[in-house]
Amino acid sequence: MEENKKITKEHKEKAKMKFEEIYNIDVQEKVEQQNGLSYLSWAYAWAEVMKMDGDATYHIHRYGDKQLPYVYDENTGYMVETDVTIFGKNLEMWLHVMDGANMPMLDHDYDYETKKGMKTCKKATMGDINKTLMRCLTKN
Repeated sequence: MEENKKITKEHKEKAKMKFEEIYNIDVQEKVEQQNGLSYLSWAYAWAEVMKMDGDATYHIHRYGDKQLPYVYDENTGYMVETDVTIFGKNLEMWLHVMDGANMPMLDHDYDYETKKGMKTCKKATMGDINKTLMRCLTKN
């Protein structure tokens, strides 16, 4: 029993050190801008993870008979879910499919009101879903 506690404590300490090492990576050179938002590309984020843990894996959740990489609700829109395993720890994340104004995308266009007047949110495409999957993985 004492040996298990020691292994657990050592594992936690190692995981904390690895987290701090990843957290302290300077990514400023790789941060990109689009529509006033800053982001780190999925490809760069995953490359940095693989440098640290070559055994890291990721998984895109699939749903229903067609095994689609999203769920859809007519009132709330599309949602994707991913998980990554890094240093033996599994982390889940989910993200709604959104337009450039962070509005939830549906299976049809819809209008909404802003301080500057009416705007239209276009219906979601597979391109929007794919981008959201990559954002979700980067959030992991």
